[in-house]
Amino acid sequence: MASRRILVVDDEIGIRELLRDILQDEGYHVELAENAAAARAIRLHERPDIVLLDIWMPDCDGISLLKEWGSSGLLTMPVVMMSGHGTIDTAVEATRIGAFDFLEKPIALQKLLKTVSTALKHSEQLPKSEMSLASLGKSQIVVALKDRLDKIAASASVSPGPVLLIGPKGGGAELCGRFLQNANTPWLQLTEFSQLVSAPLDILEPIRDGVLYIAEVAELSKTEQKGLLLLITKSDKYNVRVVCSTSENLPKLQVEALFDHNLLQILSAVSLRIPALDEHKEDIPDLAIAIANLQFELADVEYREFDIAALNSLRNADWPGDLAQLDAVIRNLIQTSLGNKITLADVNRVLHQFDDAQAGAVSQQLSTEPTQATNAPVKTLQTAVVEANLNQPLREARDDFERLYFEYHMKDSTNNMSKLAEIAGLERTHLYRKLKQLGIKIKG
Repeated sequence: MASRRILVVDDEIGIRELLRDILQDEGYHVELAENAAAARAIRLHERPDIVLLDIWMPDCDGISLLKEWGSSGLLTMPVVMMSGHGTIDTAVEATRIGAFDFLEKPIALQKLLKTVSTALKHSEQLPKSEMSLASLGKSQIVVALKDRLDKIAASASVSPGPVLLIGPKGGGAELCGRFLQNANTPWLQLTEFSQLVSAPLDILEPIRDGVLYIAEVAELSKTEQKGLLLLITKSDKYNVRVVCSTSENLPKLQVEALFDHNLLQILSAVSLRIPALDEHKEDIPDLAIAIANLQFELADVEYREFDIAALNSLRNADWPGDLAQLDAVIRNLIQTSLGNKITLADVNRVLHQFDDAQAGAVSQQLSTEPTQATNAPVKTLQTAVVEANLNQPLREARDDFERLYFEYHMKDSTNNMSKLAEIAGLERTHLYRKLKQLGIKIKG
């Protein structure tokens, strides 16, 4: 078994070296940091099994560093604070904000070894790092979002009513839902919607005192919506908070008789808009680093730093796929970049990897389309897309494309809804809903 790794952070060289000698004699691998900056650099590139952290250091005190690691998702190892007589009260306070224990200087040998041994056993039980609401950023719009979620979370002591989160697909809705979950309580993301029809109340008992999360409530059928409404009315009995998210315009769907009026009313009582990533691009560099750190923690991949130009390029890019797209790009960069650092060239390579292939495919399709006459080319789906109005918001452009897509294939399938659903890869109920939303009349 590999030696357990211990990081000792103290500005006094004598204490650092004494602790190193003692712990190395016990078979541990020890790294030393003379200040908070050095400790940050080491923690960024590796995950120690335990950290011995001095409270008083010249550049940054240990409490601030502890809080910093906690807020950035890097407090995934036990931290034992080291303090002199004048900082005992501070050390005790540190245990309330995430420290595992504290050692009083001068440190007794047996006390040191016992505390380290206990902390290492605790380390084996700690969950690894994961994305959290803190990872979304520090911009004004994200800080306001956190403040509103704090207010909603505080209301749970009175009644954990349902919450509707409104934002783009691939955004931070689930992170916000997780924020509303109390520590050590159940979390269930419902994926089998049929349960809402057959036995909605059976869902509640196993997640008593926890959170039920539904990722895209607009995709529920009318009968599933009725089941969810019944579930919500009984959720107080089980102290379960129901959190739903959507990227759709629910009031519009309700007017079109595609979304239950009563369900919309009960969900709208506490609703919150989640900003798209493009609305807080200043957070993207920190987000990219947080995602890279997460891969280092979970996937045990080699850590890669980003150069400044690479981070600027990520910040200035468009993110129609929101947080999920950024996550995929960062994972790709970590796995496929060759140098020690991720560069601007790496970012451009990944961001534009589909551009040439897409342009080539459209060009080839257009060049091989048959014509009815010498000067009269057939207007296909591809030529219609090329002629589409691109000087409009993405949502309207997407609706235009989907309208063209379905009208094209409806002609090909001679209005056979089963065949059209198979071509589009949609359930028939979802297909009918989509056609009605796009204003496409279904011929009998």
